[in-house]
Amino acid sequence: MSGKLYLIPTTIADNTQQQVIPNQVKDTLAGIKHFLAEDLRTARRYLSSLKVYPSIEELQFEVLNKETPTSTIAQLMQPLANGFNLGVISESGCPGVADPGALAVAYAHAHGFQVVPLVGPSSILLALMASGLNGQQFAFNGYLPVDANEASKKIKELERESKLKNQTQIFIETPYRNNAVFKHLVNNLNADTRLTVALDITGKEEVISTRSVSIWKSKPTEWPKAPAVFLFLA
Repeated sequence: MSGKLYLIPTTIADNTQQQVIPNQVKDTLAGIKHFLAEDLRTARRYLSSLKVYPSIEELQFEVLNKETPTSTIAQLMQPLANGFNLGVISESGCPGVADPGALAVAYAHAHGFQVVPLVGPSSILLALMASGLNGQQFAFNGYLPVDANEASKKIKELERESKLKNQTQIFIETPYRNNAVFKHLVNNLNADTRLTVALDITGKEEVISTRSVSIWKSKPTEWPKAPAVFLFLA
């Protein structure tokens, strides 16, 4: 009998396990001893915090991150063929969404292994839910270009698409670049475009605010270095 591939959600803010991780996840983890993780140290620490296992030392971990060659995926997925369940753990939030866990999921589908997604927090969906923007038509665009000229070009291109399709555009960013991305957005979007900043979702410093770009410009804001999602709708 083949094992199942379980997609294990993690927290998106520190010390929120008890609030955002359902009991279903903890119950399911009891039957999983093999894991793929972006970072082994944080994965071990996360599983330890859930207090599911008598000892983390009994578990087996392999790295699956953006540097993992596709040629090694088959070997990483071998526990499934051997009849063991295999869990994929993202560094933050839900595996497979803006996450290299999608490689494992694609392999599982291609080779007939069952994929089981477990409920947990997703900063992208939580930000969209709380934005008041269009939740019927939306696109996740990952990261904006770092280069200012390229970022400006991309923002204007996506704003035109947002206007044409009535489509919410969604981005994430590395915390230390929050202010740079925010400035790119307010400097390049039209005044009446609505812009949402969702910061530290589910965390103690959570801020989710939607305003027109003209209002954002009138109230200069400095954002802390915390995980953020940016959304806009033209």
